[in-house]
Amino acid sequence: MTLIKSISGIRGTIGGKPGDALTPIDIARFASAYGTWIKQQHDSPKIVIGRDARPSGEMVSSIVTSCLIGLGINVVDLELSTTPTVEIAVTEENAQGGIIITASHNPVQWNALKLLNNKGEFISDSDGKAILSIAEKEDFKFAEVAKLGTYTTNNTYIKKHIEKILALPLVNKEAIANANFKVTIDCVNSTGGIALPMLLEALGVKQVNKLYCEPNGHFPHNPEPLPENLTQIATEIKKNQFDLGIVVDPDVDRLCFVCEDGSMFGEEYTLVAVAKYILSKQKGNTVSNLSSTRALKDVTEKAGGQYTASAVGEVNVVTKMKEVKAVIGGEGNGGIIYPELHYGRDALVGIALFLTYLAEFGKSISMLRATLPNYHISKNKIELTPEMDVKAILEEIKKKYSKNPINTADGVRIDFEKEWVHLRSSNTEPIIRIYAESETQATADYLANKIIMDIKELVVHSS
Repeated sequence: MTLIKSISGIRGTIGGKPGDALTPIDIARFASAYGTWIKQQHDSPKIVIGRDARPSGEMVSSIVTSCLIGLGINVVDLELSTTPTVEIAVTEENAQGGIIITASHNPVQWNALKLLNNKGEFISDSDGKAILSIAEKEDFKFAEVAKLGTYTTNNTYIKKHIEKILALPLVNKEAIANANFKVTIDCVNSTGGIALPMLLEALGVKQVNKLYCEPNGHFPHNPEPLPENLTQIATEIKKNQFDLGIVVDPDVDRLCFVCEDGSMFGEEYTLVAVAKYILSKQKGNTVSNLSSTRALKDVTEKAGGQYTASAVGEVNVVTKMKEVKAVIGGEGNGGIIYPELHYGRDALVGIALFLTYLAEFGKSISMLRATLPNYHISKNKIELTPEMDVKAILEEIKKKYSKNPINTADGVRIDFEKEWVHLRSSNTEPIIRIYAESETQATADYLANKIIMDIKELVVHSS
């Protein structure tokens, strides 16, 4: 069983012993720590919560709610919702914080609490450390009976979220409706099954084939939107001649597309395509993380803007975006952050902007893909074992490749002439991620495997 406490929240597998997994006791401790931290800054606070559709969500939500009410905090529960919808609701409700109950792309046995500040953005590193400290000390003081918090539900926010998207100047509902797209969607039986059909209908898309849109939390395949998990939608598109496929993860903050021939548009290129569209309408800067494709840099510089790389993690991307006043940013995992709406990864706004671009482009999605710079990324991971000293491994790799340009803002990124490799330990899983990019898949795979062999050699020598 696994329990991971990090500055961005707590994540783990359901069931097992307290401290070893995400048990009711761990959920209560962490929710109480977050509520206590909020109360230290605000009198009579209000917190918005929402969850994806995984089967443990209701149980986790009821514990979180009870702890917050017990602290004297008023709770607004969006119930089944999406991560970006909860983020928007925090500011709309003038709330002091938010908790999203979702393990994002992790399999069904996982769940998590994602923590937001009063701007509806992920909490900072220092805030996360403060909450972890409160949890460790169990420094909670619950309210007397006359001062308990209140509980209300509000299931109108997905609709409000969609209305805000339709009001954006760069979303062209008329062009999308006139394009008469024939679309198939895969929402892995989570809350995308509620939100995507509503959004597409509002955008005037009349032909929508729904795969796994029942929000019952029974994921029909691994919910991470990677090519190996999307074989069914690819077959469906080719067989029934759809114009494109749209896929989201369980909490709807990651987005990827499938082309009309069943080939993958590439999750890395979701952000690149949307950025190219935005930059064709307004000059500006962009940001993505160190593990994302260099295609965004190419597109940005060609449009006269400046590209900046941040450390991995949404909070780091957002911080950098604010710093350089980026007009669009995100992560190469299909996460789009469009500040005009809010500072959070949002698949719904990504869909609206992408469909506008595709409608105005007037040709097929594979032709649109062909207009973008073409790189190939090899994404790999190594499971961590207790004897592996990640810090020491990264240090040794850094020494071995010291003749190359190296960035240590987040793990170790090594740049070669036309390639790069990025190694970092995950914040959400007990793994080291190894990403490599090149102009060919074979070279990217070779580079990644070379580094993996280096790591394995280091582990053998140190044991």
